[in-house]
Amino acid sequence: MEGRALTDQSGNPAPGPGEQLADEKELLRRYAKDPSPRVREELVDRFMPLAKRLASRYAGGAEPFDDLMQVASVGLVKAIDRFDPARGTAFSTFAVPTITGELKRHFRDRGWSIHVPREVQERILKVERALSELPARLGRAPTVDDIAERLGVTPEQVLEAMHASQGHHAVSLDASPAGSEGEEPAPLRERVGAEDLSFETVEYGAAIEPALAEISKRDRTILHLRFVEDLTQSEIAERVGVSQMHVSRILRNTLEKLRSAVDEGESS
Repeated sequence: MEGRALTDQSGNPAPGPGEQLADEKELLRRYAKDPSPRVREELVDRFMPLAKRLASRYAGGAEPFDDLMQVASVGLVKAIDRFDPARGTAFSTFAVPTITGELKRHFRDRGWSIHVPREVQERILKVERALSELPARLGRAPTVDDIAERLGVTPEQVLEAMHASQGHHAVSLDASPAGSEGEEPAPLRERVGAEDLSFETVEYGAAIEPALAEISKRDRTILHLRFVEDLTQSEIAERVGVSQMHVSRILRNTLEKLRSAVDEGESS
């Protein structure tokens, strides 16, 4: 039984692999001599599967695949424009590093909100690819050690890449989350952080500093032992050499002086 001949969409016999390759070489030669938009468009259609295959290597991370395809297409057009058939190099040999370089530049220059070294960026892509591929092979979620073994790196380098991958996207301080219905959500800058009570301590310390300078060294020592070293009045009495009642009276009188100094500072 004779095999049926393959045909193209017009019903004409489809070219075999050798004829198609010769046709592509002829198109590349024609474009090198006369770079017409029509020939370039035809070349882009012919080699788009190559661009798609390279873009898929970087899929699975935070970047949408459509964006990766757009970047890969730009790299393909650049490869077509720069390719010189007279050098005798296969187009794919020239196009692959050109398209790959465009994809890597995209991640390095546009896909990062903070600066991440290029070596770490490339390791992040490998880690993300391993995270998407290993579950099917292992039948479970991969561990850090699994990923490190797959990539031939140390677990520390895998953890570094995972941590650095958070630099892909930053959140604006003006961004507002989706709040409950009827409520105006507050921007992020109003919801992060907390009041630092130490500012009040600094202000209080500045207010009582003149009063502290006027009390005796012994009384300042008793204050230090009580409120810094957190000793009891009995322990302070034993340390200073006075009675516990006397320590209590010194603390009460000294604190009253300090409160008065603060009140005078606020009223002035």
